[in-house]
Amino acid sequence: MTQAHDILPAPVGIPDRSFPESLTSTCDGTLYVGSLNLGGVVKIAPGGQAEPFIQPGAAGSRSVLGVLADETSGTLYVCSNDMTGLGIPGPSDTRGAWLKSFDLATGAPKGSYPLPEPSAMSNDIAVGSDGSAYVTDSFSPNVYRLRPGGTGLEVFATDPLLAPAKGGVGLDGIAFGSDGHLYVTTFIPAALFRIAVKDGKAGAVTVLRPSRPLDRADGFRRFGDGFLLIEGAGSLDKVTIKDDAAQIETIQDGFVEPVGVTQVGDIAWVAEGKSSFLFGANKGKDPGPFTIKPVALPR
Repeated sequence: MTQAHDILPAPVGIPDRSFPESLTSTCDGTLYVGSLNLGGVVKIAPGGQAEPFIQPGAAGSRSVLGVLADETSGTLYVCSNDMTGLGIPGPSDTRGAWLKSFDLATGAPKGSYPLPEPSAMSNDIAVGSDGSAYVTDSFSPNVYRLRPGGTGLEVFATDPLLAPAKGGVGLDGIAFGSDGHLYVTTFIPAALFRIAVKDGKAGAVTVLRPSRPLDRADGFRRFGDGFLLIEGAGSLDKVTIKDDAAQIETIQDGFVEPVGVTQVGDIAWVAEGKSSFLFGANKGKDPGPFTIKPVALPR
């Protein structure tokens, strides 16, 4: 469904063996990419090269999963986790799962907020119209909220439908829809859910019916009246929600274990995680160079 566009920019390289898990962008086209194994966040100005922005281990951060730039508050949100259970030590010795915040202009630390469950994985972030940050926990059925000026995370929504399956991985991507409701993905088994939001409170959780089966639903971002979705099996999709149905249209496939997407104008930038080379079937093999790849978005 890709349509004709002007010549795409070239893919942009990130440090070797940096295994990204998420990326975000600002309206000027600057990209921010976290590292699952090395920690920290690199910054890539339009047409530029990756440069260190958040140093590995800064403010007690460790392995970096979700990253989200909120230009309204001048904040870069970072999901930090102790991944030693997967054989990934990461920088620092901080235990547990955290939401960290940094100054978007300078990279200076702003705040650190632990996820309260003893077993938790801080995965990804969305920011609401009131400036609250919402974070998914892959190991519990909880979506947490950090209110503006808040000192800690509170449970915003919880439901047995959102619980991780035995042997699976639960809540992952998160984004607000144009209707004001909150939408989330689960990774394994892959699924989409709507969390109704009214007057700042969570309502019913609805399982959405995809038009085709999904495989490892991961990165999730608002795109017009719908969403962009990464499937770990290799594709970038456009998702359109109507009632309780989700129409899935592949924009581009053939990526190597993609993990995240961010939109800059009419271009989506996709990060390939290649995580099987870190702790899966390809562990020990050379993953090759890591690049963030541009994709023309449908108009």
